[in-house]
Amino acid sequence: MQISSVKLRTSTFTSSECLNQRCSIKAQSFSLPSFQNVQQSVNHSLSSSFKPLYISSTESFALVSKTQRVTECKAYEADKSRPLKINIELPDQQAASQRFKIGIYFATWWALNVVFNIYNKKVLNVFPYPWLTSTLSLATGSLMMLISWATRIAEAPKTDLDFWKTLFPVAVAHTIGHVAATVSMAKVAVSFTHIIKSSEPAFSVLVSRFLLGESFPLSVYLSLFPIIGGCALAAITELNFNMIGFMGAMISNLAFVFRNIFSKKGMKGKSVSGMNYYACLSMLSLLILIPFAIAVEGPKVWAAGWNTALAQIGPNFVWWVAAQSIFYHLYNQVSYMSLDQISPLTFSIGNTMKRISVIVSSIIIFHTPVQPVNALGAAIAILGTFLYSQGKH
Repeated sequence: MQISSVKLRTSTFTSSECLNQRCSIKAQSFSLPSFQNVQQSVNHSLSSSFKPLYISSTESFALVSKTQRVTECKAYEADKSRPLKINIELPDQQAASQRFKIGIYFATWWALNVVFNIYNKKVLNVFPYPWLTSTLSLATGSLMMLISWATRIAEAPKTDLDFWKTLFPVAVAHTIGHVAATVSMAKVAVSFTHIIKSSEPAFSVLVSRFLLGESFPLSVYLSLFPIIGGCALAAITELNFNMIGFMGAMISNLAFVFRNIFSKKGMKGKSVSGMNYYACLSMLSLLILIPFAIAVEGPKVWAAGWNTALAQIGPNFVWWVAAQSIFYHLYNQVSYMSLDQISPLTFSIGNTMKRISVIVSSIIIFHTPVQPVNALGAAIAILGTFLYSQGKH
């Protein structure tokens, strides 16, 4: 009577050979050996192995009498084992936790934006120098991020010269948009500035269509009618209308559209987090803005205005300036961080809701007089913005 057995050859399982080549185990048919011979063979085989081996896969392993088969095995040493590839699906509890995290992002984003707009308007009411105010906002944010990197609170990004080259046009557009929006809020009510800024999707579609040749669904084009009509109605019925404030908001819209376009085209493939991306953007924008701020307003004007504001408000004025600078950076940082977590559609909807919260809160806090027709125009424009985000994404 014969049975199949596995014959282990000493040279087959040495660790130096099994790392670089496949080893084979041959099934052969022979007579049953004595127990003593088997034990000696096994002991000799074990003594020749220097490191433990694990078989990662076997194929067609079978012991059939009077049949010679070859079994291939892939072996690796225990101290150089390969990581396991395990696909784990997120349970419902983790999905709910992710939704809660996104909700926290949105609530924080809106709250920080409301606080910034309130303090920014308070500063501009007594210190009407938007170029310096814009510079202080960028400088404060840049300083905060440099401290975070130096203390390792946040990991510093790994950038090169090519990164800063592609970031430069984005920073130019960001600087123009930031200053123009601040100029607008220095001249008109916060609510009116944000009503006009809600027409940014219209600028986005027009620039993308006529300059970049992009096409959009019909629903996107139709959404422009309530956006443009609502903004026009709000502007006509604004009690404290100012042309500089109106043009500042419009220029800000156009600049931010180009900022988004340059950012999408130039930053593809760049592995920089949203928080660090905005930090680098703030630093480069600050360097661009400083010489222009000095040329337009200048230190003498700033010193005189600062003394006047301190005499009028007192030490609280310093807190207002610090608060508007800090909260400006924080709300933008959170918005860029949220882009890493949510889809563009969700972000667009969140941005629309942010404008509503700013408009309503500023009207309540500053007691801004609003006519019913003006409120209707704002509502139509915001509705159009919501329809635009639905149609585009």
